[in-house]
Amino acid sequence: MERTFYSNGKLLLTGEYVVLDGATALAFPTRYGQSLTVEAGDEQGVHWSSLDPDGSQWFETFLSFDNGKLQPKGSDPVLQTLASILNAALELQPQFIAPHASIRVTTALDFRRDWGLGSSSTLITNIAAWAQIDPFLLLENSFGGSGYDIAAALSNSPFLYERFAAKPTYRPVHLPWEFKAQLFFVHLNQKQDSKAGIRRYEKASVAPQMLRKISDISNKLLLCYSLSDFEALLEAHETIISEIIQLPTVKASRFPDYPNTVKSLGAWGGDFILATGTENDQAYFRKKGYTTLIPFSEMIL
Repeated sequence: MERTFYSNGKLLLTGEYVVLDGATALAFPTRYGQSLTVEAGDEQGVHWSSLDPDGSQWFETFLSFDNGKLQPKGSDPVLQTLASILNAALELQPQFIAPHASIRVTTALDFRRDWGLGSSSTLITNIAAWAQIDPFLLLENSFGGSGYDIAAALSNSPFLYERFAAKPTYRPVHLPWEFKAQLFFVHLNQKQDSKAGIRRYEKASVAPQMLRKISDISNKLLLCYSLSDFEALLEAHETIISEIIQLPTVKASRFPDYPNTVKSLGAWGGDFILATGTENDQAYFRKKGYTTLIPFSEMIL
């Protein structure tokens, strides 16, 4: 019997890096995500196929069981990662793939892989749903990370996220922002390695008051009714994170002459940023070669 699972993508507005140490983060599930379909196969083992948004296949493999584990044939990093996630799921739920089963799995992304909206987190959440296990535990046993992206995969509205002693808590929130029409996302034409960003952050020294300041900003944004107040909070946030990780803000490094606010999302250096401004302001980014611009209402659930 065919079964299909679907998970939402993610964007992190506040709390990048410091969410790992318990700071409160404000995050969004996106209208883009990834599906996973499981159906009967023709050959004993797992035939895996991954599709891009246009329906073209970007990855294909076949995994067979050996000594109770799915064995990857080859050293391809994508294959190795997939096998590690599936085997971590099998350790938590040994029966979700029977050793003698013939299965065909197809994943399909709604977004380009270089967008950084969570191709890994949506995959982990879908596999966890298939295996009927805790997706946060599967993340911990495979990729690691804060887990906010798993919460986004499971959520249908913006949410506040906290992580203490590896235990995640999150709750949906309402955004009173009547200025959403003046918010848009810009892709920086490159994908950021989140793991590399985390390694850099782990070398930093973070004072408890900085964590409290970030948490305070996350909560104040939920009481923000004017664009000017919103921009002030985001700029304060950028300054704090810049001080912690010892990197210039994205506005200082790339867009110093942009008249409005620009905010990094997630690990600094790539993927999407959030910008404030009108449709006329968007021309600034297009002139610089950034052609993927998405309005807030089209990106966020």
